[in-house]
Amino acid sequence: MDEEAFFKRVREEFTDNFDEELEIELGDFSDENRSDSRQAGELSDFRRQYFRELLRLQVELVKLQDWVVATGEKIIVIFEGRDSAGKGGTISRFTQRLNPRVCRVAALPAPNDREKTQWYFQRYVSHLPAAGEIVLFDRSWYNRAGVERVMGFCTKEEYREFFRSVPEFERMLVRSGIRVIKYWFSIQDEEQKFRFAARIHDPLKRWKLSPMDLESRRRWEEYTKAKEVMLKKTHIPEAPWWVVPADNKKKARLNCINHFLSQIPYEEMEQETVELPAREHFPDYHRNPVPESMIVPQKF
Repeated sequence: MDEEAFFKRVREEFTDNFDEELEIELGDFSDENRSDSRQAGELSDFRRQYFRELLRLQVELVKLQDWVVATGEKIIVIFEGRDSAGKGGTISRFTQRLNPRVCRVAALPAPNDREKTQWYFQRYVSHLPAAGEIVLFDRSWYNRAGVERVMGFCTKEEYREFFRSVPEFERMLVRSGIRVIKYWFSIQDEEQKFRFAARIHDPLKRWKLSPMDLESRRRWEEYTKAKEVMLKKTHIPEAPWWVVPADNKKKARLNCINHFLSQIPYEEMEQETVELPAREHFPDYHRNPVPESMIVPQKF
């Protein structure tokens, strides 16, 4: 990639970062509110389509959330993939408009000394959903099949035992009434290279580029082999893997959410009519003024 093409991609990456904030503020991206400028270009046209589809899918996610609460469903969604593959961005779009008491994210740090002596799956069990909950695992027990295997953080016997245990562990979860949906975010070699390079130029995302990320870049082929073994040994009917092509972040988000919705037989729940009660007024109530020293300075 030449210098001009690289910085064009960097600008596109910054645009995507800006869109993350815009999505939060965006309440309605209807035709009436958008510009009809012929100068918008292909990228802007795609962005408009992306916003419309994202909002439509998020409305469906809210309907699914209501159904999960009403029916007591328990759902686990596992997000795995290479560093910078877009797992975190997709998870953000999943949870953006949902109730955090219903849909929560489990992103566990590296195990501490005590956890290293436990049954391998033990520290994940406490994060499993109760009735009426959805848990999104931003990386999961599959760390053992990926980073731990490649970086030598587990023994060969622990690695072999993982593949003996994980199918039974997941079947047990499914038998207990938990839906298990697993996504692998797949990006190409050159795309990861670009995303890592872009992070170096983005002060808001430079913190994401850890020494472990850099080492994973060096060991690309080892991670590829580990991923292939993992998918082959743990793709079971009760909890199959689904691969998300993720070179285009926006398309990956939409495709993943759309597929997730297709996997759950949810129905739109009838909503109770809500009436705002009249406020009570008491003649002896007097509102005390707030001292000026307590007011946040109004600089904006």
